[in-house]
Amino acid sequence: MTNFPRNVDTLNDLGADTKGGGKSSAAADKVVEEIRAKGGKAVANYDSVEDGEKLIQSALDAFGRIDVLVNNAGILRDRSFARTSDLDWDLIHRVHLRGSFLVTRAAWNHMKNQKFGRIIMTTSGAGIYGNFGQANYSAAKLGLLGLANTLAIEGRKYNIYCNTIAPVAGSRLTETVMPPDLVASLKPEFVAPLVLWLCHEQCQENGALFETGAGWIAKLRWERSLGRTVRQKNQPMTPEAVRDQWGQICDFTDATKPTSLQESMMSIVSVLSQVESGGEVSGNPTAAAASSSGINPIEAVGTKLPPSSFSYTHIQCILYALGVGMSTKDPDHLRFLYEGHEDFVCLPSFGVIVAQSVLMGGGLTSVPGLNIDFTQVLHGEQYLELYKPLPTSGTLTSETTIADVLDKGSGAVILMDVKTFCGEELICFNQFSVFVVGAGGFGGKRSSDKAIAPLPPPQRAPDAVVIDSTSTDQAALYRLSGDWNPLHIDPSFAAMGGFKAPILHGLCSFGFAARHVLKQFADNDTSRFKAIKVRFAKPVMPGQSIQTEMWKEGNRIHIQCKVKETDAVVLTGAYVDLHGAAEASPEDPPQAGGLHSELVFAEIGRRIKDTGSELVKKVNAVFGWEITKDGKIAAQWTIDLKNGSGSLQKGPHSGKADVTITVSDEDFLEVVQGKLNPQKAFFSGKLKVRGNIMLSQKLEVILKDHAKL
Repeated sequence: MTNFPRNVDTLNDLGADTKGGGKSSAAADKVVEEIRAKGGKAVANYDSVEDGEKLIQSALDAFGRIDVLVNNAGILRDRSFARTSDLDWDLIHRVHLRGSFLVTRAAWNHMKNQKFGRIIMTTSGAGIYGNFGQANYSAAKLGLLGLANTLAIEGRKYNIYCNTIAPVAGSRLTETVMPPDLVASLKPEFVAPLVLWLCHEQCQENGALFETGAGWIAKLRWERSLGRTVRQKNQPMTPEAVRDQWGQICDFTDATKPTSLQESMMSIVSVLSQVESGGEVSGNPTAAAASSSGINPIEAVGTKLPPSSFSYTHIQCILYALGVGMSTKDPDHLRFLYEGHEDFVCLPSFGVIVAQSVLMGGGLTSVPGLNIDFTQVLHGEQYLELYKPLPTSGTLTSETTIADVLDKGSGAVILMDVKTFCGEELICFNQFSVFVVGAGGFGGKRSSDKAIAPLPPPQRAPDAVVIDSTSTDQAALYRLSGDWNPLHIDPSFAAMGGFKAPILHGLCSFGFAARHVLKQFADNDTSRFKAIKVRFAKPVMPGQSIQTEMWKEGNRIHIQCKVKETDAVVLTGAYVDLHGAAEASPEDPPQAGGLHSELVFAEIGRRIKDTGSELVKKVNAVFGWEITKDGKIAAQWTIDLKNGSGSLQKGPHSGKADVTITVSDEDFLEVVQGKLNPQKAFFSGKLKVRGNIMLSQKLEVILKDHAKL
């Protein structure tokens, strides 16, 4: 492991006895000597943990920074609860809980400023499960877990991670309650490696709890039964109803595993919603979908929803542009805001608006096999691809298919593919990925090759950064484009969801990011916009500033959006694909650049233009080509005979090609000239095929007539 501060330590030990009395330097000095004997650097500190500032300052004086803090101080004052005195209670809390608070608080700002910190809290099985004679100790130890969970949330944006361990090991405390041979067997060396890993810069674990001892490590989590709602609208809630439903309230069959306060609160919000609507609430609406009857992928996948139409004028285009932050303060925005402008156009990201009726209109309620609570649906990811610039008015028709349903354990992911047409012409394609909280556990698969995956940005500084302020009314303005969820405008509803105030729509942040790329790398030329993919990570509060970081990799612009004021990442794994000069088109065929294949693909592009619609009907597949030169990939091409009227693009497909063919430039030319049989090339290893091999036979329709090629 690299860059790990394992040989630089400040050891604190007051040297008190197990009950907190006395004081000695011997314990700390002994450990310091051991570390130095092995070549490490260490200094001793003998202050009480209640003098947290002094303890941390000694580390700063010796080493200049504080990277890792392990809160492990403790004493015992075991008494049965009836015999526990005020002193017994207070001393335990002062050392275990208050001591950890004071030392951590002293280190916190130093870790924030350096954007790195790893904190370990030491709890106990007594704190997790309780133990006779340790009421004071158990309460303090469980308090440490609550402290750690909150620090994990508050510290994440500063790269400060906090985890909790519940170790069983031989120590000065446990030697008073364990047999000597057991103390000798449970060596601290069997716990230390877990602590070392949790403190390493490569470890991304945060807010977790682990039991460990004797070389065994296990992660713990909360579990919640499906529960029951025992009241109806306009009817009193009675203890008899609680009694009658007690067995189901306590039944952990198909239990859920909430991981955050927001997730916990959303169940209450959903109960309120269903009760007030007068719906059936005999079961827990949050977790009902987790039962085996809630989601049936076999029934749901492949279901086609009834077509939906969307009629709009220039007004909706302008309203959307304003909703995603465009302003007449920027003269170049006028083409999106004034219908009389000679270059009046519609923003490409408006393509999500024309397709979102599948979510807004409740179309999912008609899908068999999706017995879910729709108040628990969260927007997880979004993909939009345009096949031509959107018209500024008209009536478009969308066809929606349930592409897949995934089981993520704590919830379900539903993938919806939406194709939008103007007449019979395919205009755009959306893939909505929604997460249904509490609907997992139905035994389904966790991943899908139909999902268009997000991609991480390059590991280097961004090529461009744009910072744009949202207004306090941004969510109120954006919702006029059709997303009427009260979460974005009603403070009381937002509070029930665990938010301090109404939040901005994820697709509003999506629109900000899309237009930032369009301006920065395409000079606001909407014809160059091809596709955008994002994952929604955290919400933006209206009035905050969106910071879009962009990395250019060919015609793909990787993006990451943050809230400037908090540094919280709100859009991850995101990218925008642009049409560029490198893309082949029949009007502007590529010039030969040392590869024979470029001229061949230019002719293929002309053929697609002339008979593309017919080819799409015959073939219905996307082909990826990897042309090699001297054993290395020299060019990539995509022949799309599946969408719209077909297209040819230089570069990889933004989604997943149905079949990908790898062949050298020389062998490719011989294949298209009929000099090399494709099957012989395949079996000899000259031509490699990934994906649906059978589809490669359909290439004959565009590779025939060798003379012209």
